[in-house]
Amino acid sequence: MKRLLEGFADRAAEALPDADIEADVSRGRRALRRIKRRRRVTGVLCVAAVSALALAIGNQVKWWGNTSEVAGGTSEPEKTAATPATAPAAKPSSGETMSMFGASVVELVANNQPWRTIDCTLTPKGWSAETPIAANRVVLSQPTMRTADAAAKVVLQAAPDARSLSAVRVTDGSGKTFHIGTLDGRLTGQVKLSDQWLLVELPTGTVEWPDDVLRRFMDSCTVR
Repeated sequence: MKRLLEGFADRAAEALPDADIEADVSRGRRALRRIKRRRRVTGVLCVAAVSALALAIGNQVKWWGNTSEVAGGTSEPEKTAATPATAPAAKPSSGETMSMFGASVVELVANNQPWRTIDCTLTPKGWSAETPIAANRVVLSQPTMRTADAAAKVVLQAAPDARSLSAVRVTDGSGKTFHIGTLDGRLTGQVKLSDQWLLVELPTGTVEWPDDVLRRFMDSCTVR
């Protein structure tokens, strides 16, 4: 641009006064400087526009990659369903506990039925002595039991000698020694009362008679 102006000025120099030529050159230089300034400003604006576009694209990618954010507002923490509080285990009623297998244990209640030579002040609730009652033997059953189902019944027997039990557990209490084990596959307890031994055989496979309940039952008995 400068060379064009200077060339034009040289060609017109013969027809114009010196003052006009110098003025034209000055105006041309000022125009050239304005053009350069515009180019610099335009270049800065282009760089700024490209940077802004790259930043916007980057934010958009970040937005799509973050699923926890919500468009148009701040993200809210994910809500999870409240875990219901575990209800406290139901407490067994008085005189009744739960066995380790989850079954209700036998509840002992007052016994108002005479049993001849074997007598107990406690009896399992819902059980009664079968009649006729033998002199040294009492058989307890429930009303729904079949008469021939002997393995499902409770048998009390008085004998002068103790029986040999398997896997026996010995516990002392109330001045007595209680032996609890198995006899012919049935949970059995025995205790010496005066000069007789009381043997208590429980139903086969029972889990309703924990040791403490069996000891309480035997402790309530006497042999005459």
